[in-house]
Amino acid sequence: MVNQVKNLLPTLRASAPKGMNIQPLFDQSFFVQAAVDNVIHEGLIAAFLTGSLILLFLGSWRSTLIVLISIPISILVSLTMLYALGHTLNIMTLGGLSLAIGILVDDATVEIENVHRNLGQGKSLLQAILDGAEQIATPALVATSCICIVFLPVALLDGPARYLFIPFAQAVVFAVATSYWLSRTLVPLLVKTLEKPHQEHNWNKGFLSAFEAFRTRYSALLLWGLAHPRRILIPALAVLMSAGFLAPLVGRDFFPSVDAGQIRMHVKDRPGQRIEDTERTFAQVEDEIRRVIPKQEIELITNNIGVPAEAYNLAFGDSATLGPSDGEILISLKSRKTAEHTRTLRADLQEKFPDLTFYFQPADIVSQILSFGLPAPINVRVAGYNKAENLAIARGLMEDLKQIPGAVDVHMHQDTDAPQLKVEVDRTLLARQNVTQANLADDLLVSLSSNTQVTPNYWVDPTTGIPYFVAVQTPTQAISNFADLLNLPVTGKQLLRNVATLKRGQANTVVNHYNIQPVYDLFVNVQSRDLGGVSGEVKAVIAKWQKKMAPGNTILLRGLVDSMDSSFYRLAWGFAAALMLVFLLLVVNFQSFTDAAIIIAALPGAMAGIVWGLFLTHTTFNVPSLMGAIMTLGVATANSVLIVSFANERMEEGDDAVTAAFQAGRTRLRPVMMTALAMIIGMIPMSLALGQGAEQNAPLGRAVIGGLSVATLFTLFFVPAVFALVRRRKS
Repeated sequence: MVNQVKNLLPTLRASAPKGMNIQPLFDQSFFVQAAVDNVIHEGLIAAFLTGSLILLFLGSWRSTLIVLISIPISILVSLTMLYALGHTLNIMTLGGLSLAIGILVDDATVEIENVHRNLGQGKSLLQAILDGAEQIATPALVATSCICIVFLPVALLDGPARYLFIPFAQAVVFAVATSYWLSRTLVPLLVKTLEKPHQEHNWNKGFLSAFEAFRTRYSALLLWGLAHPRRILIPALAVLMSAGFLAPLVGRDFFPSVDAGQIRMHVKDRPGQRIEDTERTFAQVEDEIRRVIPKQEIELITNNIGVPAEAYNLAFGDSATLGPSDGEILISLKSRKTAEHTRTLRADLQEKFPDLTFYFQPADIVSQILSFGLPAPINVRVAGYNKAENLAIARGLMEDLKQIPGAVDVHMHQDTDAPQLKVEVDRTLLARQNVTQANLADDLLVSLSSNTQVTPNYWVDPTTGIPYFVAVQTPTQAISNFADLLNLPVTGKQLLRNVATLKRGQANTVVNHYNIQPVYDLFVNVQSRDLGGVSGEVKAVIAKWQKKMAPGNTILLRGLVDSMDSSFYRLAWGFAAALMLVFLLLVVNFQSFTDAAIIIAALPGAMAGIVWGLFLTHTTFNVPSLMGAIMTLGVATANSVLIVSFANERMEEGDDAVTAAFQAGRTRLRPVMMTALAMIIGMIPMSLALGQGAEQNAPLGRAVIGGLSVATLFTLFFVPAVFALVRRRKS
C-alpha cells in the first residue's frame, strides 16, 4: 500500500499547482519493513545455531543435512497454507515461523538419533531405519499432536489480538505438522540414501567424550535420586513454590512496548482560543523540545493544529484534537531512546507550561491498532443522564486516578469550560414579523459558517475539472466585537440587536455518548509500571466512586486494558481446555491415566521456568510471552512422552520401575537435550531484542528459554522419579 502511494507521488506533484510541494513526512512503513527484516534475520541466525548444535551432537554433516532439509520444506508448506487462507508475510507470521525453527528439527533429530542407536547395536542400515522409525512412530505422533493441541487457546481470542495471533499459531502448527510428515517419509529415505553406516567421525570426539562424561554424572545423580525420590521431589517443590511467590511480581501487559523512534504528543491550550494564538504556543513548546532533546537525535518535528476543514477527513485518523486550541506534535527520532525522551518531556513540559495539558498518544502502528485509536490504554467512562453530578464525580475520580503510582497523562477528554455566546431571542418581536426562531438560527448559520452548511454550491474549474465550493458568508475580519455581531442582518428586515441579546457562558467543545447516554471520558497512561498493576488500582478507585453514582448511571472501564483482561481470561480457559485435551490424548495413547499424569507432571516445571525467565529479564506476562508459554508446554510434553514411553518398553522387557526409569533417563538424555537445546539456542536471537521492532517478540523467546530450561530438568529428573515412585507403589 505504501509503495503504491509513493509510486503515485510523481503524478500528484506533476498535477499540483505551481509552487506546491508534496513531500511525505512520516512513514511507518520503514519501521514495519525493518521489523520484518529483523525477524527474518533472527530466523536465519536461529537456523544456523540450531544446525550447528545438531552437527555437534551427531558429528555427521550428512545427518545434519538431512535434519536441516526439513526446515525450509516445512516453512514453505506453512507459507503456502497461510497464503491459501489469505494471510500475508508480516511480523506475526514470520515470528511464528522463527519460533517453530527450533522444533522443526525435533522429529528428524529424534528419528536419526534413534537410527544411530540401532546401528550401534550392530544392525544393518535398512533394519536400523525400520526399527528406529517403528520405535518412535507413536511417541512422535503423540508429541507432535500435543504441540499442535496446545495452540487451540488462541482460537478463543477476540478483538485485535485474534487477528494478530491466529496467523501466528497457524504458522507454527502447519510447520510442525509438516515436519512430522517429513520425518515419517522423506527423512528415512534420505538416511538410506546418504548415510554411511559405521562411519567414524573424529572431529567431534572431544565433544562426544565430554557428553558421555556428562551422561555418566547425570546417570549417577539420577540413580542417587531414584533411590530416595524425596531428594528430587523436595527441590522440585521448592522451585514451584518460588515461582508461585514470584508470579504476582512479574506483572501483566497486553503487548510489549515497541520503540518505533517516534513520539506523538498532544498539547491542549485554553478552550476557545484562536488558532493563531495556539500556533504561537506550539512554537514555544517546540523550542523547549529542541532544548531538551539533543539536536543530533531529532530528525523531524511536525505540528498538526486544529481539526480539518472537512469533517470527512476525520474518518481516516485517530486524532483526539477537538478544535483550534489543541493539536499534536509529532517527533521523529534518529535514536532508539523514545521511552527515555518521553519521560523527560513529560516531566519538563508540565513544569515549564503549567497552564497547558500534555499527554502522549501511541505513536507506532501496532499500539495504535491495539488501542482502537484511543489516546491511552485505560479509558474510564462516567456514563448517565445525570450530567451535573456525573461531571463532579468525573473530576473527583480524575484526582484520585492521578495519585496512583505509575498512572500518568490523566486527563478528561471533554472540555467543559469553552467560552460560549448565547443568543437570547425575543420571540414576541419575531412573531410580530411572522418570523420563527428557526428562521433566525438559519440566517445566523449561513452568515457565520457560510451557505455550504445547508445549501452547498459548486463551481467546476474548466481547466482542471476540480470542483470548488462557492461559499457566501460574512467576512471573519468584519466581526471583531459584540457590536459587529449584533449588527448582522437577520430575517432580511432587522438587525440582530433589535430582536435578541448576547450573553456569555460556558459549554462543552464536544459531547460524546455511549449507548445513547452522555459520557465523560477519563484517559490514563502508564509509565514505569505494568498495565495490569495500574489497572488493578484503577478498578479499586472506580469501585469507590461507583457507590456515589445515582441509579441508572455507571462508571465503565474500557480501552486496551479491557482487551487485555478479556484476552487473559480467554487464554486461561483455553489453556485449561488444551491441557485437558492433551491429557485425554495421552490417556488414549498409553491406555493409562497414570502414565498420562506422569507425563503432565513436567508441565508445572515448565510454568515455573517461564515465571523465572520473565522475572529475571524484567519482562511481564503479555500475549507474546503467553504464546511462548504455549509452545513450551507442548515441547515439555513431547519430551516427557519420550521418557515415559521408553520406560514402559523397559518394564515390558522385565525391568523393575526404578531400573526402567533410570534407563529411560539415561537413554533418552541425548534426544531430550538435543530438542531442548535446539529450541533454546534458536530463541536466543529473538530474546535479545536487538533489531528494530524486536521488542514485540522478545517476551516470546524469553518465556521459551526460561520454561524449557526448567522443564528439561523436570523431564530428566522429576518425571523419572515420579514414574518410579508411582509404578513401584502400583506394583
